[in-house]
Formats: sequence, C-alpha cells, structure tokens
Amino acid sequence: MLPRPKTTFTLKQDPREIMVRSSKSPKISDRAAVQSVTLNCLPGEHVHVESLRVRKRMHFKDGHREVYGTLYCTSYRIAFRPDCIRSPQDSSGEALFDNDNDIALPCVDRILAVAGQSKVKVVTPSLSLKFVPEELMIHYRGFRLMHFHFSDNGLKTEAYTMTNAMIKNQQLISSATHREEAMLRSLDRRESEARMDYPTRLFESLADWENEIERLGATAWRVTPLNERCDTCTSLSKYFVVPCKLLDNDLKKTFAHFQQRRIARWSWHHPCGSDLLRAAGFQSNTDPDKEDLKSMRLLLFVNHSQCVVIDTSEDLPSISDIQISYLKLRSLCSADASTPTPDEKWLSNLEGTRWLDYVRLCLKKASDVAILLGERRRSVVLQESEDRDLNCLLASLIQLVLDPHTRTLSGFQSLIQKEWVSAGHPFMQRINHFKRSDKEESPVFLLFLDCVWQFVQQSPTAFEFTESYLMALHDSTYNLFCSTFTHNCHWDRIRGSQRHSSSQTYTPVNGWRDIVREKVLLNGDYKPVEDVKAVPPTVWEWSLFYSHVRRQQFRNPVYHVREHAVLNGNGSGHNADKMNVSNNCSVYMLSKGSLVLQSPLFPRKIGTVSKRTARRAQSAESLLEEEKPFRSNVATYSPAEDLLLPISVGPWVTLWKRCYLRYTTDMAQHDAGHPPATSLVEELRILEDRLRNLHTYSRDQRLGVPSHPNGLTPSSNR
Repeated sequence: MLPRPKTTFTLKQDPREIMVRSSKSPKISDRAAVQSVTLNCLPGEHVHVESLRVRKRMHFKDGHREVYGTLYCTSYRIAFRPDCIRSPQDSSGEALFDNDNDIALPCVDRILAVAGQSKVKVVTPSLSLKFVPEELMIHYRGFRLMHFHFSDNGLKTEAYTMTNAMIKNQQLISSATHREEAMLRSLDRRESEARMDYPTRLFESLADWENEIERLGATAWRVTPLNERCDTCTSLSKYFVVPCKLLDNDLKKTFAHFQQRRIARWSWHHPCGSDLLRAAGFQSNTDPDKEDLKSMRLLLFVNHSQCVVIDTSEDLPSISDIQISYLKLRSLCSADASTPTPDEKWLSNLEGTRWLDYVRLCLKKASDVAILLGERRRSVVLQESEDRDLNCLLASLIQLVLDPHTRTLSGFQSLIQKEWVSAGHPFMQRINHFKRSDKEESPVFLLFLDCVWQFVQQSPTAFEFTESYLMALHDSTYNLFCSTFTHNCHWDRIRGSQRHSSSQTYTPVNGWRDIVREKVLLNGDYKPVEDVKAVPPTVWEWSLFYSHVRRQQFRNPVYHVREHAVLNGNGSGHNADKMNVSNNCSVYMLSKGSLVLQSPLFPRKIGTVSKRTARRAQSAESLLEEEKPFRSNVATYSPAEDLLLPISVGPWVTLWKRCYLRYTTDMAQHDAGHPPATSLVEELRILEDRLRNLHTYSRDQRLGVPSHPNGLTPSSNR
C-alpha cells in the first residue's frame, strides 16, 4: 500500500504545447483505424490527450491483475478503453459513458503521480514538475480509485502530458458554469432513445401517480394537479396525492401552515387501511383555532380517527452528523492512508466513525414505524423541518419493510423516483457534484443505500436485485451525464432545460411556462427547435453507462417471487377505506418508544411535546385496546406475509466491505472481470449454509423460537 503523501508538487508548463484535438481530427482517425475503434465522444466533447498501451490495475482479495488499453483525457472526462473489447462488433454496443472506466472531471478528488518507490506526490494546478510520473492514481468520489501504469519502454512524456491535461481541464470545467450545464445535457437522447432494462415509474405524470394509487388500492385518495406549473411549491413534484374529500380550493389554504409550503401528502397505503404521509414542519404562527385548519384535519386523518406524527429528527442523525461520519469513514477506508491502522485498532476506529450506529438507528426507526402501520394499523405522518432528507430515507425504508413490490428491480427504482427524485431531495447540495458549497454536503442517499444493503445481506432471497446493482447505483450517484441525481427537484430540472433553449419567452414568479411545447400541442404544423425534443437520460437507462455483462449481475438468481409482489393491493378487500370516523380525532407523537397524545392538535414547534398539555405516555397494549372500535369493519389481513423486519442489533449490522474497501490491496474485490476463485468458494459455502437452515428457521418461527432469517449466525455474516 502506498503511503499518503504529505507534500504536493505543481506542474510546470510543458515546453510542447498540448494540441486540442476533437473526435473528428484526422490524426485521431488514423490512429483509430489501427486500433479498431476510438473513444465514442459525447456531443460537444473533444479529446485533448490520449495514451496507448496504458495498464489499468484492478485489485482483488488475493492479488491484482492489469488490463491494457487506451487512456483519454477529454474536455468532460477521463476515459479508459480496454483493448480486449476493441472490435467492430463490440464498438456498436459500447456505452457512451462507462461508469466502470470513466470519470467526470468535476468528480476527481485528487491525482497522485508516482515514480519509483519513493516519489509519490499530489498534483496541483500550479507550475513546476520535478520528475516524469510512471504511474497515476486518480481518486474520485465515493471510495473509488483508478490506478494506471504507463509503458515500460522508457519514461515517455505521455504521462507528463496526460497529467497536465487532466489538471487543466478539471480546473477549467469546475470554474465555468456554461461548461457544467453542457456536461449535464451532453447525453441528450434524440433519434435513438435508450430503453430501460426494468420498467420504472418516474412520477412526473399524473398517470404514474394514479397507477400507484390503483396498485395499492388507496381508494380514498386522488391526484391533484394543483402544483402542475410548480408555482404553488417549487420543491414539490407537479402532482401529488391528497384525500378525495378535500377540494383543491380548500387544499390551497393548508400550504401556508407548512414550512417551504410542503404540505402533508400521501406516500403509501397499507392493505389493512393505514396510510403513510410525509410533511414539512408546521409554521410557528399556525393557530390551532383558525377556521382553515379544518382542511388540515381532513388532510391528516382522511378516514381515520387517529394518526401518529413521527418527528424524524428525534432519533436519527442530523445532516451534519452524517457528513462528519462519512468523512471519517472515507478517511479510514482510503487506500492511501498515511499511516496504516493496526489491525487491533481498526475496528475501534470504525466504531468511532459512528457510521454503523447511524445505519442501526435508521433500521430501528423504520421497523418501529412499519409496525405502527402494519400490526397496529395506525396512519403515520413523517414530519421533518424541510421534508427533503430524513423523510426521504425513512419513507423508503418503511416501504421496503412492508411492500414486496419495492424489493423488485422495477419497484425499487420507482421507489427512489417517488420518495427522492420527485419529492425534491437536494442532490446538488447533498452530493455537491461541482464542490460549490461544503456546508450543505451530506450523503443521505448513500446512507440509505447502505441500509438497503443490510436488508439484502440479511434476506438475500427476498430481493430481486443484488449487491452489484447497489454498487452500480452508489457509483451512479456521481454520474453527471444523467438527470436523476443532478437536480434538486422537478422545477429545477425544468429550469435547467429552459436555460438551453432560446424559445422560453416568459417565466413567472415561482413558476414556469414552455411556450414552444404549448404551440406544439395546439398547432400541429408548428416546427419546434431541435432542443425541445432533447431529453436527458435517467440513471435507469443502464445500457448507456454499463456493459451487458455488468448489467447481467444486477438480477438476483435466487430471488423468490411472491404471488402478490407486483400488486400489493390485490386480494386484500380494501374495506379499510370505509372506516367510521370519530368526531374526536387524536394526534399522537412517537417519542422515545411511547405514544404521547398531543393537545393542542398541532404543536407550535415540530418535535416539542408540552408536559402540561400532553397526556401520560401510554403503552402500546393500552392504545391497541382503545382502537378496537375503529377496526370493526377492517378486512382481516396477516401482516407477517409481507413484513420484512431487519435486525438492527450490533453483530448483524456490518460494514459494506465490497463498496468501502474495494480498492485497498488486502481486502477489496473489484467488479470488473471475474472474481477470484477463493471468493466464489466462500460465497458458495455461505449460500449452502443458508439453504441448509431454511427449514430449521421456518420451524423455529412456528414454535416462537427467536432465530435469524436463512439460518445465519453472526459469525457466518462477518
């Protein structure tokens, strides 16, 4: 393992000027004829430097291997194309942006130049170079590293030229706003539109929401187009779901009572009749006695007499806590630690990052809320100050626990679209792609993926996707060539596309208007500009970013298909929507494991429970007795059929080694190519143990003996 450098060196201006060459350059075309195929450039992209016969090193648990190929530095990215796939039949299906071999320049964290065993320096964009590098180690966001060796036939100037071009282009693209916008739309689909491998609802249309309501059998809810122009709340989606009994005129009155006008809205429906909602915090000037709060009561309760308000910030880590923990974890797992941590201290240092503690808290909170929705049949309102971070994480985990459809590839991708992309998670600030502001950076979405990985590890047959799929999604978070994780909300995505078109003539305050699209719809003979048809791809179009061999690893071959996994509402007899509503509606707060009745109905500040006005905290058993009259007409339903509760105690929550330690020489395993035989043997042994104990686990469950799914023990999961 190479030691982390304590000093840096700067690059001196190359005496030979770097020639900027595009993909149509005659010189590149000649070389491409010899090499069978050249880099497939993006629109507006130019190749600045290319180096032949570069070796890319890939690390495994029991060693490493090297692959020969060509290294490119372009105006947008650093790209590597292996020689083994450079044939005419392969070039036609080559991904435009290969997430395994390409790096967007803004996502480069640092570049290390190596010469011999002693010279390891961090490259900076200033002037002076004291040696010609033999190797380049390019660290980029998300625990990833590319390690390149240049030709052994003497110290060639290509390494010098390549390093210089990388630094200069990274500095240029990070400082120019128009270049950033060009990157975000460089993969616009025009004539040939890539198809999704797995059908995914984007929740950008009214039909997507209506289909979700129909799938879940939530007959008491409807889709409202009140925010169709994004002028009511810019951070919410164009469409969202509200009670059928609540008219849009009355709904407008409730927006002002929530922070950032993010009102309470429907997210998911349980077959027993309970509903999951999410909302921002109440405004401090909300008066419980005002007349227009009748609409808010109807919005929260619908056909239920009671609901539980969950303050997601009470037990979960804050945004800054997640960021600090992530930075500590990245420092610990980095492949170039300055002083290697002794084995006896590594686990204690891992515990000091608190990353696994935060994963446990998220799993525990999701399990508690899922039990409230399923077994105790209470509607739940997730409430967060701005409703854009922890609410996204918790709402997604709850549905993974309760809804088998979300454990399929199509369902999981639709879940992310619904609870993260459409709901307005600020990806640009939290991921901080262009490093504009470190204050708002926090990998909340990556914490969610870690929680999902814990699910998959504990119950592998319950999920259609694999660990390789989660790693691809983890790495795609930093993909700047798709629109999924590069905008904060739908309105921001619309504004981004409008900035590139000269046809946008009017943009009202807090709203938008596309004159060109309106003319296309109203006048068939109108000829729109070409940019109108350009649609940025989504991350779910995996064929644009991953090879066919890699995509084959996304599907789980041992996935157990359930009969009701596609349509969660089929056969449940949704009589729950006909529940009798009591005149006295009650709101409870879940605080430290107990339900506390709120009085007044809406507290002045989210998460604040008044001791003078709140009743004594009641146990779950007493509350269950109270709600019996309200469940007289509810259809019988066995929640154990779909309930998938994760184990959140210490030994069962483990480090995602394949993601966080994949590039260290002693513990990592790269996804490219075939894994070592020792790894396959170990995986087969674990699989055999799990299959052998399935019968034992089922028997213990019937007898009430506590055991772990699939017969695992803590030692076998390490």
